Amino acid sequence: MDKNTIIGFVLIAAILIGFSWWNRPTEEELKAQQEQVEKMEAEKKKAAEAKKVEEAKKTAAIAQAKLDTTALFHSALSGTASDVVLKNDKVAITLSTKGGTVTKVVVKDFKDRNGNADVTLFDEKDQKLDFKLEGKEDNIATQDLYFTPSEVTDSTVTMTADGGNGRSIEMSYLLGKDYMMHFALKVTGMGGLFSTKTNKVNIAWSENCKQQEKGHSFENRYATLTYKEKGSGTDYLNETSEKIDEKIEDPLDWVAFKNQFFSAVMIAKTEFAANTSLTSIPQDKTTGYLKKYNADLETTFDPTGKEATELEFYYGPNDFQLLKKVEKESRFGKELDMERLVYLGWPLFRYINRWFTLYVFDWLTKAGLNMGIVLIIITLILKLITYPLVKKSYMSSAKMRVLKPKLEEATKQYDKPEDAMQKQQAMMQLYSQYGVSPLSGCLPMLIQMPIWIAMFNFVPNAIQLRGESFLWIKDLSTYDPIIEWGKSYWAIGDHLSLTCILFCVSNVLYSMMTMRQQKDQMVGQQAEQMKMMQWMMYLMPVMFFFIFNDYSAGLNFYYFVSLFFSAAIMFTLRKTTNDAKLLAILEARYKENKNNPKKQSGLAARLEAMQKQQQEMQRKREELERKKKGLQS
Repeated sequence: MDKNTIIGFVLIAAILIGFSWWNRPTEEELKAQQEQVEKMEAEKKKAAEAKKVEEAKKTAAIAQAKLDTTALFHSALSGTASDVVLKNDKVAITLSTKGGTVTKVVVKDFKDRNGNADVTLFDEKDQKLDFKLEGKEDNIATQDLYFTPSEVTDSTVTMTADGGNGRSIEMSYLLGKDYMMHFALKVTGMGGLFSTKTNKVNIAWSENCKQQEKGHSFENRYATLTYKEKGSGTDYLNETSEKIDEKIEDPLDWVAFKNQFFSAVMIAKTEFAANTSLTSIPQDKTTGYLKKYNADLETTFDPTGKEATELEFYYGPNDFQLLKKVEKESRFGKELDMERLVYLGWPLFRYINRWFTLYVFDWLTKAGLNMGIVLIIITLILKLITYPLVKKSYMSSAKMRVLKPKLEEATKQYDKPEDAMQKQQAMMQLYSQYGVSPLSGCLPMLIQMPIWIAMFNFVPNAIQLRGESFLWIKDLSTYDPIIEWGKSYWAIGDHLSLTCILFCVSNVLYSMMTMRQQKDQMVGQQAEQMKMMQWMMYLMPVMFFFIFNDYSAGLNFYYFVSLFFSAAIMFTLRKTTNDAKLLAILEARYKENKNNPKKQSGLAARLEAMQKQQQEMQRKREELERKKKGLQS
């Protein structure tokens, strides 16, 4: 190390030490910092103490509520819990005498993900339902009470809690022939115990929504706390983010705790009061649950006991046609729109699914066909419907392809970058003379996009695909792994789905085919720009793989088949198109237009007019700049 290097290091060290000494805090600053730290610590301590006080108040309030209930229903606070089961061919509903409400629901004839014959929608540890009444002095919570069952049959039961001195709470249940159950809450001999302003009963309803299907993350996308506003449409809490105590300002007709294929729905005879509080919290995959739901509701209550508080419950599958029939089984005569639990997409895509896909799907399903075959037939029908548009798009591309040599010859003098506008104008003029619109092939292809998006919404919500096998696919409603590993990794998860791989590979091949076709019609710089687009077109299938690897095999299979048919149609059109004959037709049109120059119409003519206008504006700007420079000089 030489002398200059040593001197340099010494100077750097001196500067750093001097800078540190110069910027050190003064005694006053150190004292202020210490006071700030002590203040923050005191605030934290104060907040912790306030939290303890608040928790103590809550505990005391709960204890007081139990004491209040004890004072009025002391004889109903003790007992032995027993179960009463209401059942039919569709569902088995278990009610407990402790609380008098539903504790378990089994939906029959739908296998669960473990292969059992029926699906347990929830059990006593997963769902809670509590009716709370606020009196002048005493508060009543039904979950604290033991009820006595009477009039018990397979479809009916009356639960009664004895309050002494002729006072009682009575909850009656009537199970219908399918998945609908009617409920009535009524009090007897308790009119003087409630305030004259008491006309509402509070309903605290909560559920840990169980994972029912194989793919947790995919099913979680379709598990939503859904509700219907009175006199309006349905809405739901965001399925991916936490929503805690979300206030709904409008009155509600019903609230549903929904997973992908099954729902528990509570329907009010009048309505649930405005400012309902709803909560939806997504759960981790390791818990075995999808969401934690909670609804804090209020509906009408008659303290005199003359009128009952009536509700209806639906426990069953999210089947569009079945849910439409629920309105007819309901006693309330309301327009429930419960079929909206089957999400069919935004208005345009919903219209396609509602009035086409559903009818064709139901018709093919009733024919007893395998669900994989049904998807293939639906795809084929859609391709036949859109074939005229696809052919129009292809023929537009074919016209541009056969005109490419003429376009290159007509525009070869415009090879400089500054001649780009003149070149484009010359191309537009030539297109117009030949009666060709370069954009006429785009619109038909865009029209097909809503069908793809509509099927993206339809297939994952079609309960008919649940548990259905096809070829190597064991269940069309979930992913079909060719390999699985125990640990989940970012972006790819814990498996590889074969249908997703087929979809992505076919997407790459189809992109190559379409890019080659477009390249054949590009002129000059367009061909160079096409190289950049190629990388984007090849990158999209890679992105799709990471997105769709966790999606249902039915959806990936549909996209794979759709691309297969699209490629087959394009290949057939290419083989059956006579380029020489097509060019002869265009030449005849060119001669006709050349003899009648005014006979130019369509998009190409409008584009040409716009470009001429832009060119004229550019010329005027340049002329104005020249004049300014002349005046300055």
